[in-house]
Order: sequence, then structure tokens, then C-alpha cells
Amino acid sequence: MPRQDGRRFVVTGASSGIGLETARALVGAGAEVVLAVRDRSKGERVAAGLSAGPSAGPGATGRAEVRVLDVADLSSVHDFAEGLDRVDVLVNNAGVLGMPLGRTVDGFETTLATNHLGHFALANLLLPRLTDRVVVTGSRSHLHGRLDVDDLGWERRTYRPYAAYAASKLANLLFLAELQRRLTASGSTLRATGAHPGSTATSITASSGSAALAWVGSWGHRLAGMEPWQGALPTLYAATMDVPGNTYVGPHGPGEMQGWPTTARRAPAALDPDLARRLWERSEELTGVRFPF
Repeated sequence: MPRQDGRRFVVTGASSGIGLETARALVGAGAEVVLAVRDRSKGERVAAGLSAGPSAGPGATGRAEVRVLDVADLSSVHDFAEGLDRVDVLVNNAGVLGMPLGRTVDGFETTLATNHLGHFALANLLLPRLTDRVVVTGSRSHLHGRLDVDDLGWERRTYRPYAAYAASKLANLLFLAELQRRLTASGSTLRATGAHPGSTATSITASSGSAALAWVGSWGHRLAGMEPWQGALPTLYAATMDVPGNTYVGPHGPGEMQGWPTTARRAPAALDPDLARRLWERSEELTGVRFPF
């Protein structure tokens, strides 16, 4: 990874897992990293460790700062965005998996709100202040995703936690493609890129309420997959390397479960321009946030 001196990154969900390892590598490469986290005290402990840690390469380490952000709460998203000035790269990393049916303070289904709608709003609010790119976090689970744009809140269908997660990850890739299309059409030089971590041990299932799911997320993937530092490499590649807009990166191994960063597979639904457009328009209606250019 090239040195990142003088560059400013925002990483959501940066207090653990992929987000933490992404922030650690960026700070080690000289970047200023905004840790966008729900728990300020936890974020402060993480920031202190990152800023005091050794450099990942030649040159001085960068700096980590903490700002509170709950991507499942639109008022928090607006407050966070209004408090920032120039940012080079936004890494939309925070996510949940296996959540029981719940509603956010804005009335949205929790998984979609956290994984898609909050990040959709955050990216569009920050676009006028970005200099480089937005990085979207996907998942292999999007291959199984089915997205009903007319029932994003699971009000007419029987809610299933994994189906909701897979749909939200499909939404992430549709957002990636449509964001790049709109940036290109507007003449913007900003880029949208994406990445997924394959099979990586993280705490993403910790809030599911299921001991079995929590074990799989933290230990099952540790036995069968990668440590978080390696799972973060596709995200770091998408965030720092000179790749075209709409590039999607994942591990190179069988089934994209493990390995080193390379171009990743997308489901046909993730490449459907009409579905991407309809999801974008519905996301604008729900969040009240629109493309700024």
C-alpha cells in the first residue's frame, strides 16, 4: 500500500474487526483517520492504541480521531456529516448480520438501515467534501440476495434475518454501481469502489441475540477463514489503489473465501441498472437525502 501522508479517511464501524484493521493500516501509512463509532469511550481506547502504535512502513505514523456516528439513526448521520470538512476517502464499513426484526428511530428495518440506508445518506451528504472516493463494503452473501424495492422494511413478507442481510448486501452493490454511474454522468472525478472480506473472523454477529451466530462470526470464521488483518486487505486495496470506479475487490481463493485482493464476482442482480435506479430513488425517498451534483 502506498504511503497515505496528508490524506484523511473516514471509516465507519472502526472500533473492531475489518474497520479497526483498516484504520490501523491507514494510520500506520501516515493517514489521518476519523473513527466513526457509536461508542465514544471504546473509540477513544482504540484511537489511543493506533496513534501510539508502530508505523507499518517507513515514515511517521498518522493520527486517529474519534467522532460519534450511529448509521442507523439519520439525525446522527446528519450531525456527523455537518461536523466534517474535507475528506479524501469515505469507507462505509459498519454493518450488522443476523439481527431479529427491529425498527430504528426512523422506522426503518434495522439491518437495511445499518447496512444500506445510513451509509447511502452519509455518502451523499459527504460527496461535496470528498476529494477521492467512496468505498462500499459488500459480502458474498449478496449472491443469495433478493431485493423487494416495494417492501424494503419487510412489512408484507415474513422476516428472515439472513435473507434481510443478503438483501442489504445486494443493496450495497447496487448502490456502488448507481453511485458511479451518477458521478460519471455529472462529470465528477470522484470514484466509488467496493470490497468484501470473504470469510473473516469479526464480531458482526455479536448483536444478533444468537449465541450460535456470535460463535460463528467470531470463532467459526477464525477456524475456516482469515484473521481480520487479512480480511481488511480488499478494503484497503479498494480505498488506496488506483483502480477504476465501480471496481469490486475480494479474496482470490476458491469461492472468494480466503486469499489476497483481486477482482470479485457479482451476481446478475447486482448489475441490473433498472433495479439500481429504483433502489436509489426509493432510498432518496426514505432518507430525504439526494445526490448533490
